[in-house]
Amino acid sequence: MKKLLKITSVLLLALSTTMLSAQTKTATSSTKKASSTSTSKTTAPTKKDGTPDMRYSANKTTTKTTTGPTKKDGTPDMRYNANKTTTSTTKKSTTKH
Repeated sequence: MKKLLKITSVLLLALSTTMLSAQTKTATSSTKKASSTSTSKTTAPTKKDGTPDMRYSANKTTTKTTTGPTKKDGTPDMRYNANKTTTSTTKKSTTKH
């Protein structure tokens, strides 16, 4: 019984590793095809894999500017009204007849 258990565990282990390697090969080949088909028309420097090289200032973009005071880490200090976003709501007045 122990021999049968050992044989089945070895077969399952071998089968799982081959299935795992087969899945990773197809996933990497599909990502390579997707990255090679997409073309970027920017003149900024890129790495060998096609992603932008973040060492150059042309590839760095700032997404948010703050007008009010900031904390030491650069994030806006939400204690001040200049950094808060305000939304106005209007109430309908109802009159009884």
